[in-house]
Amino acid sequence: MRGDSRVCVINYHRILAEHDPLLASEPDLATFRWQMELLARCFNVLPLHEAVAAVAAGTVPPRAVCITFDDGYRSVHDLALPVLREFGLPATVFVTSGYVGQGSMWNDRIIEAVQTLPAGELDLSALGLGAYPLHSLDDRKATLGTLTERSKYLPPQARRDLIERLEALVGDGLAQGLMLTPEMVVNLDRNGIEIGAHTVSHPILTSLDDDSARLEIAAGKEQLEHILGKPVRLFAYPNGKVGKDFDQRHVDMVREAGFTAAFTTAVGALTRDQDRFQLPRSRPWDATPFLFGLRLLSWMAQGRPR
Repeated sequence: MRGDSRVCVINYHRILAEHDPLLASEPDLATFRWQMELLARCFNVLPLHEAVAAVAAGTVPPRAVCITFDDGYRSVHDLALPVLREFGLPATVFVTSGYVGQGSMWNDRIIEAVQTLPAGELDLSALGLGAYPLHSLDDRKATLGTLTERSKYLPPQARRDLIERLEALVGDGLAQGLMLTPEMVVNLDRNGIEIGAHTVSHPILTSLDDDSARLEIAAGKEQLEHILGKPVRLFAYPNGKVGKDFDQRHVDMVREAGFTAAFTTAVGALTRDQDRFQLPRSRPWDATPFLFGLRLLSWMAQGRPR
């Protein structure tokens, strides 16, 4: 064991059955499978709560990695879980409790609308959001990126107005049921996949008043514990940008709610000197096994004594 070792925590959202050019950041099943095979062969994959404890104790094994998923997509149960079981890999799913068994999250409703709308122009001027071209695949990618990023920081009612407008334009063409059901949450837990909390409705915490933010954090934990019948120990901040999406007030709320650790979306690896309630995680962007493994190793090497 090496006390100066780091733990890389990699983060996913959806796993796609097949590649979708509008969702280029989400791996398809074939990509996810080779990534898990590489982790099983070349790295020590730890349960997340054990990794946090090992970092604190200075007992981290070499090339230590943890696997996490955000939001609670049913594809984690249907597509990722069989691969994780095949290679004997632990993982943690940070579930947005209010969407369990409730169809699709707001961002996915935007994605499905942009995928479905006919070629032309998407006019959202009445909502103060301008107009967007939908003539080509590149147009749709750009429109999706802009709308998703702007929507993250809209007030809740303005976001609901946008979703309602998009769904009115699409009609009945939107798919439903992208999220985990309560039964799937329980089955993940029974298969050794830890369930963590990710608020009730996935708000940007800095956009809420303190009472609302505290309720989102605490109620998300309580709702998942009701489903599981056991404590939920770990938390992930929605969107997770330090100082922008959450601040010290929310760190304190997470600690007070009884969590043992919390995770951001900052790039880097877990180290012993970090705040246990602001631990980094990173998305695996690389398209080849060599670059994927090399990036993890580079994060592990950063900051080590020479």
